[in-house]
Amino acid sequence: MGWGNLRVINEDRVAPGTGFGKHGHRDMEIISYVLSGNLAHQDSMGNIKGIPPGDVQRMSAGTGVTHSEFNHAEGQTTHFLQIWITPNMTGIAPSYEQRHIPAEQRRGKLRLMASPDGAGGSVKINADAYLFAGLFNGTESAVLNINPKRKGYVHVVLGTVEVNGQWLSGGDAALISAESRIEILNGKDAEVLVFDLEA
Repeated sequence: MGWGNLRVINEDRVAPGTGFGKHGHRDMEIISYVLSGNLAHQDSMGNIKGIPPGDVQRMSAGTGVTHSEFNHAEGQTTHFLQIWITPNMTGIAPSYEQRHIPAEQRRGKLRLMASPDGAGGSVKINADAYLFAGLFNGTESAVLNINPKRKGYVHVVLGTVEVNGQWLSGGDAALISAESRIEILNGKDAEVLVFDLEA
């Protein structure tokens, strides 16, 4: 919690027929990343969406938004991550964006999922932060070059993987500073999120 402008990552498993009732947020960039199941989202901006695996959803809370999240998938737990990033401007109008990023675009590489300018089909966030996702197994590897004055954060969602010479398993994370590269290799059924963050 609180590494650079990454405020928090919540990992939730929502049983069928349950979820989070209507609640409010303001002045926060909120990214949802679904691993399994389907997350039903409804908000005060009029969005009613299902978020399946492979989709990345961004909600800019701005001046204030209310939303609810439920699992309507019968007999299936919804497993998802919700990421909060501190925005670089406050008091903006709330907004919503959702994109599908197929697994093949994340296989053996770090695919940009969220960025300040929406580059490469990523969702656009109002923050100086970049979020990448990748799937790694066997000899697949990737390197992300970063400014050593910034902060990096690697969250291993599933499996095991080597990050800059350290072995990490699902649920583990690496806080990275004063490094110019983040190297991902020797994965075993690994899914990782990698952040390039404002210091």
